[in-house]
Amino acid sequence: MGSPHEISSASLVSHAEVTANQAIEELHIALGERSYPIRIGSAVLDDPATYNSLSPGRDALVVTNTTVGPIYLQRLVRQLKARYARVHSVELQDGEAHKDWAALQQTLDALLREQCDRKTTLFALGGGVVGDVTGFAAACYMRGVPYVQVPTTLLAQVDSSVGGKTAINHPLGKNMIGAFHQPRLVIADTSVLSTLPQRELVAGLAEVIKYGPIADHEFFRWIEAALPSLLARDDGALTYAIRKSCAIKAAVVAADERESDLRAILNFGHTFGHAIETGLGHGAWLHGEAVGCGMVMAIDLSHRLGLIPPDYAQRVTELIRRAGLPTVAPALGVERYLALMQGDKKAEGGEIRFILIESPGRAVVRTAPRNLVEEVLASHSG
Repeated sequence: MGSPHEISSASLVSHAEVTANQAIEELHIALGERSYPIRIGSAVLDDPATYNSLSPGRDALVVTNTTVGPIYLQRLVRQLKARYARVHSVELQDGEAHKDWAALQQTLDALLREQCDRKTTLFALGGGVVGDVTGFAAACYMRGVPYVQVPTTLLAQVDSSVGGKTAINHPLGKNMIGAFHQPRLVIADTSVLSTLPQRELVAGLAEVIKYGPIADHEFFRWIEAALPSLLARDDGALTYAIRKSCAIKAAVVAADERESDLRAILNFGHTFGHAIETGLGHGAWLHGEAVGCGMVMAIDLSHRLGLIPPDYAQRVTELIRRAGLPTVAPALGVERYLALMQGDKKAEGGEIRFILIESPGRAVVRTAPRNLVEEVLASHSG
């Protein structure tokens, strides 16, 4: 049946130390020798102190994409030239459809072409796709070199840049080929969100919203009240949402780095969401859009199982709708959805495991009767 998980305020204090330095906040991911800081704030990218924790080396390689590179590449390179003798860059194609072998090969080609050694540091300048490809390349090159996450989307700043999960997609499944490889530093600069398209901002809010139901009901209530400010890109609201989201994830990752049990709760909405992404073809929906719709389906399944009352399920669904995220899944067909979800990484022995909400701020990992899953799929796919 699985076991319930709740991340308390005490665990956040013990696993994630938050300090403030004027407009810059720093949160530490506690993983022993693999610990690292997350620096959060406006223009943190331009603060030379941001890079003080990095070990010296001859080479740095910035991996970015064709959308982000023209805007922010030179801003990062200016800082890196003060620390590295040689700063190289490579631009990947933008979009989830390019989170593939070709992007990984392009990154490795650049490292080999420039004869980069094992002290080379990679910098992932972009959203979740760039972060995942760069991290996976860093895990593979010379059996592991350091890398830094410089996320430029809200979704990456609150989720994918933290925790060391790296991967590329396969046509038969999302994130099925990858490795755990922790970054040395995460640079979450809120100023770069000013150029983020509104659709991308909204997609990122899905990963912010998920932290409330799984771990912190007070944060969920704050999101309900602060949603207009978040949608309007208020810097104070965004900074708080990023810090709080990262603090919750830090606590979970510190307790279960390799997703043996507890860390699975971070995938609330992802079982349904990944099926949407794979079924439509990677890139048709943004990841956050699929997760938002997946949370609607997962919260309904939680209600049908008798775990939560209908008013709370409606409350979560309404927040997702207010954020501008889709609440109706594409009509792939029930059997197609079931087949895709059986190929999910969390499935065991052919049984689909879901992240469900047992009570506000408390998640449970468990299976569900097929008839109830079918009812959810039939009710929420148009």
